[in-house]
Amino acid sequence: MTSERPDHAVPTATYRLQLQPEFPFGAAEAALPYLAALGVSHLHLSPVLEAVPGSAHGYDVVDHARVREELGGEAGLRSLARTAREHGLGLVVDVVPNHMAASPRHNRALWEVLREGPESPYARWFDLDWDAQGGQLLLPVLGRRLGEEIGHLKVDGDVLRYHDHVFPLREGTETLPLPRLIDAQWYRPVWWRLARTELNYRRFFSISELIGVRVEDPEVFAATHATLLRLVDEGVVDGLRVDHPDGLADPDAYLRRLHEATGGRWTVVEKILTPGEHLPTAWPVAGTTGYDALRHVDGLFTDPAGAGELLGQYRRFAAPQDDRGGDWAPTVRRAAYEVVTHELATEVERLTREASRLCAASADPALRDHAPWALRTALRELLVRLEVYRPYASGDAAAVVTEEAAAEARAVFTVPEEAHAVDMVRDLVLGRAGEGPGHDGFVARFAQTASALHAKSVEDTAFYRYVPLLSANEVGGEPGAPAVSPEDFHAHCARVQREWPATATVLSTHDTKRSADVRAALSVLTQCPERWADVLAEVTRSGGAPDPHLVWAAWQTFFGLGRAAEERLQGALLKHVREAGLHTTWTEQDAAYEEAVAAFVAGAPCGAPGRLMAGFRSALAPHIRTNVLGAALVHLTMPGVPDLYQGTEGEYRALVDPDNRRPFAPQEAASEKADLTGAALRLRRRRPEVFGESATYEPLTAEGPGAAHCVAFVRSGEVLTAVTRLSLRLAEEGGWGDTSLTLPTGRWADVLAPGREFEGHARVADLFARLPVALLERVGGR
Repeated sequence: MTSERPDHAVPTATYRLQLQPEFPFGAAEAALPYLAALGVSHLHLSPVLEAVPGSAHGYDVVDHARVREELGGEAGLRSLARTAREHGLGLVVDVVPNHMAASPRHNRALWEVLREGPESPYARWFDLDWDAQGGQLLLPVLGRRLGEEIGHLKVDGDVLRYHDHVFPLREGTETLPLPRLIDAQWYRPVWWRLARTELNYRRFFSISELIGVRVEDPEVFAATHATLLRLVDEGVVDGLRVDHPDGLADPDAYLRRLHEATGGRWTVVEKILTPGEHLPTAWPVAGTTGYDALRHVDGLFTDPAGAGELLGQYRRFAAPQDDRGGDWAPTVRRAAYEVVTHELATEVERLTREASRLCAASADPALRDHAPWALRTALRELLVRLEVYRPYASGDAAAVVTEEAAAEARAVFTVPEEAHAVDMVRDLVLGRAGEGPGHDGFVARFAQTASALHAKSVEDTAFYRYVPLLSANEVGGEPGAPAVSPEDFHAHCARVQREWPATATVLSTHDTKRSADVRAALSVLTQCPERWADVLAEVTRSGGAPDPHLVWAAWQTFFGLGRAAEERLQGALLKHVREAGLHTTWTEQDAAYEEAVAAFVAGAPCGAPGRLMAGFRSALAPHIRTNVLGAALVHLTMPGVPDLYQGTEGEYRALVDPDNRRPFAPQEAASEKADLTGAALRLRRRRPEVFGESATYEPLTAEGPGAAHCVAFVRSGEVLTAVTRLSLRLAEEGGWGDTSLTLPTGRWADVLAPGREFEGHARVADLFARLPVALLERVGGR
């Protein structure tokens, strides 16, 4: 063990721990010897500030000034940091700047706003619209309309109680009759369904339990970041992971302020890049949290031809209608229309009001005489056509809110003269019309709404409607084009090494819908779509399923996960059908349909037919193994800083949260994947210069009949990675034969099998004699 402090600049690898009351700082401290031996340089902690009691994730912050007591408080965090330092490890902490929990009883700042109204010194903290709803903040907490629930509202001294909810009373209103008392508050408890159209505070996506914070205000930034920045300054925290920067009014300014305040500590942002999109170069960060790497690694092990065949079989089996996900792009567009007109209706209404005010108050006659309905329509039509999460002040907004999108939006209007509203809105968004704080606020709110819309319509809706290949339905993924060629993968790696060499890379996170090992198994189906179709026909022969779309998704989920407790599969598929919103939803639940889903899961995947599918999975086990090990090694040696999610160093098969947020337990038994992971991590820690910011990345090309199935690259001329791609296709083609890989000059030792060395032209069959992957280190000669 070493007592030297880890280098602040760039970690060699991080390890994500999900802190929760069942796994507090003390438990993390107990795991330090294991994690230090594994080879990481830093722990990556989920949010550590005070959250709603019992929270299993910590993103519902209630007090930025305190480290969470349920985890052990600041003393516990400091103890963890001290012990980590003794083991040569640092701490990276998750920062939540965009929102807090909308729980007045726990959130003192919000409590004061509800009690004192817009005059409260905390009113500037929150993104509130006092001009709406008669100057009262709507709190969507009532189970039914006020008239039906008023009997459950009780005055208790200077507070108002509604079941478990507690609200402060405005001074001097305590003795008023209840209806008048409610009207006299700075807030109004309302039926929860009104949140969709009437809410007058910004939320996190469409989650009314999380209220937006105006961190763009320097005073708010200072107040909400003081404790974390103090911990950074005192050396307790070494790096930061910024949650959801797309929700901020001005991510550019926020990240500059954070960079200055931390002295340039290693910081990554949870920015989801769509295919072809690049991180804004003006952001003073090390890079993203790594979903762009996830898409490229997953795509590398996906067969493009087989993915197309699988799509055809999906269409024939599930017979999806236009609203059931037969094609990716139309599925996303339809989902976006639903979300923008329903879940985000209140956000669009606020945008419409702000656009109307800008137009009415403008000295420019060209901005006048636009009806609110036309502006609302223009806003909706432009929002649903954004192909990225949002535009940025530092970017080219015209490349995001395109003229092509505007032309399509104009075509929606039946009267051409009314279509001018589209040009008006686009000019406002692009800064070609309007000026001043009101205009800046509109531009920021448009971007924030766009981000929420993209996340809700793609990640939380379309991913559950378009399901030919579930492994492709991952954050930052492209289900319509899931495969990535080796050439495109190498080009991505080269660009990352050149532009963002210290970015994070991930394969599994607390937010992934399926862990990397589940996705690796599912990707094998692209190599045998016909066999999948045959087995699926066999296991569904008895019928009795709710609908074919669900059946397809359920059997793929079972195949990816393998045999598991029924409640895990039940939970994931219940979430699946509610998110898809085709037969049941979170808010309009169809009990009969959900019971049918549960009965199907119990009787099919978890019943006798499941044994047949399990046998099919077992027959493909060698190829699943190849994908699992290949993805792991590529992740650990490609450009960037690998971030490992808790437990993923060994076999880790998990579904969407909460399945993937179970308390961490160190791996008790060794496995091929664990051995590979530890060897690669210790190599990175021992030779950081080979993988760091000044490192190089060079693709290698194999020669021979199996060349297309060998993906290889060299880091800084010193470490070589080679993996098998599409191993089932390779076997069908006759295997490696005399395929060879020309190694750079010198002798190369096998890191995963000590004692083996290679030189010159290595036969790929020899390289992969023990494992379907190879990690070599130069040991002599140049």
